[in-house]
Amino acid sequence: MSESQIWDAVDEYFTTHLSRDDEVLRAALRDSEAAELPPVNVTATQGKFLQLLAQVQGARNILELGTLGGYSTIWMGRALPADGRLISLEYSPKHAEVATRNIARAGLDKIVEVRVGPALESLPQLADENPPPFDLVFIDADKANNAHYVEWALKLTRAGSLIVVDNVVRGGRVAETDSSAPDVQGTRAAIELIGSHPRLTGTAIQTVGSKGYDGFALARVLG
Repeated sequence: MSESQIWDAVDEYFTTHLSRDDEVLRAALRDSEAAELPPVNVTATQGKFLQLLAQVQGARNILELGTLGGYSTIWMGRALPADGRLISLEYSPKHAEVATRNIARAGLDKIVEVRVGPALESLPQLADENPPPFDLVFIDADKANNAHYVEWALKLTRAGSLIVVDNVVRGGRVAETDSSAPDVQGTRAAIELIGSHPRLTGTAIQTVGSKGYDGFALARVLG
């Protein structure tokens, strides 16, 4: 059995016993595939991880950057109380259309809102609305702008909020100091911002699984 086959088998075992999805989540994946959305959604175990983070936080307000087909949105939305709110920012109108249908099927359309457009345009508009601070921010959008997204997350959160940045390992390329790739540069800038900012404390974890070799950064907002 190859290394990747082992990772897949372990992921399947963990999913079966700890992160079972249901027909709503499976339908979200099927509809995303049928619409030819890129297969870069979080796994079931990662979705459950995000859900648990939201529950541990006692989150009432969640911000997501990068909706895709709404799979991660559903996992996190299910952690919210009936009067909670999740705002998800999505660049692609096509992706947002698929996600909106999937979210409605999950019965979350009353508390989840998908906003379409470049996140760096949507974020200032959101800030102008003066929303309640977000308890959890999940950043899973274009990697070149990761540091900008972390900066905006800081403006829209409070002491004690959590910021999660997905896909920070970039297959190991994040360690390449001379890389000119925008995704690597953006991710390195976000990591270094988390490490140096006086209002953040954080770490990054490398992972393996059915999506290969990757990882995430987790940061807590300080007072």
